[in-house]
Amino acid sequence: MIEQIKIRNFKRFREMILPLRRMTVLTGTNGAGKSTLIQALLLARQASEDERVSVVQLNGPYGLEIGEADDALNVSAEDQIIQVLLCVEGDWREYAFVAEIEGRVLHLPIERRPDPLPTLLSSPGMQFTYLNAERLGPRDQLSVTSAEISNIGVGVRGEYVAQAITLRERDNVIDVLRHPASLHVQTLRAQVEAWMSDIVRPIRIETQWPLGMTTSAIRFQAPDIDSQPLRPGNVGFGVSYALPIIVAGLAVGQGILIVENPEAHLHPAGQSKLGRFLGRVAGAGAQVIVETHSDHVLNGIRRAAVDDRTVESSDVVVHYFDGASSSPILINVTAGGGMSSWPPGFFDQLDQDLGRLAHAKREARRAAEGSGR
Repeated sequence: MIEQIKIRNFKRFREMILPLRRMTVLTGTNGAGKSTLIQALLLARQASEDERVSVVQLNGPYGLEIGEADDALNVSAEDQIIQVLLCVEGDWREYAFVAEIEGRVLHLPIERRPDPLPTLLSSPGMQFTYLNAERLGPRDQLSVTSAEISNIGVGVRGEYVAQAITLRERDNVIDVLRHPASLHVQTLRAQVEAWMSDIVRPIRIETQWPLGMTTSAIRFQAPDIDSQPLRPGNVGFGVSYALPIIVAGLAVGQGILIVENPEAHLHPAGQSKLGRFLGRVAGAGAQVIVETHSDHVLNGIRRAAVDDRTVESSDVVVHYFDGASSSPILINVTAGGGMSSWPPGFFDQLDQDLGRLAHAKREARRAAEGSGR
């Protein structure tokens, strides 16, 4: 497990060190550095995939859109070295990149990387999964990749999810990740359907990767026998956005799962249930990093710790990026499911809105009483 990450000279951060746990939640105001932390991990991932590669790309791989080297370098940096240091099982591993700011450079030469490379960042396929906030919506046809079968995951935007399900549909899902109502079924496809039916809507999933075709297809059905296959566009965005998260969560094993905005296009109950699912994935041995703006997702993770007891509360940490502090505020989940602190701006909008609505209601009542005199 990555226990800490230290970033130096990268984008917003001149220097920042952050503890990570089995379940790490990143939340806070827009543009405060949450995505920067994830991008630092993605640069380290790029540098770990192939030791023959001498640069990391700032745009393209893993959906990165950083721009030029000048955009990657912190404005207060005293040198041109960007560092990402990871503490893995008590041992610090360093990645160093050179930001060549002269000219329009769209990559960073790799100056140093760990030897050996951390397994968590060099493992193929589903064992390292990053899902971008901008996932694919409903598509009749999805892409396929020509990568080795063992390296095929769901894709950064969920673009390979149909291919991944087709190839892995008979894989066994470990006991602790099986849906509580479907403990007797072991296969990936059946468990994906069970979790999707609980989180989004009752559903069956049919995927195809026809022989000789460079595209895959996906269709959905209601669980009853007589229902007709439905095109993805006729079941809503929530299904397409949640599906790759569920598939990756069931298949990530002891690896890393990074998900941006898991709540997208889900109703509040579904957001909470997805948070509980992600907590279960972390408790099963994966390292899960979630960037979210949803109190429902956060509350679902808290319930996973104290209600489902599928992840230890001590294995959950929340980092609140308020946009003002040099480092995010660390918030623990207590043994009873509470939060160790509740800084201003941290999921308090509901209380503020309800307070203002109550005030407006009182004012309206006074006005009505006054006009009746």
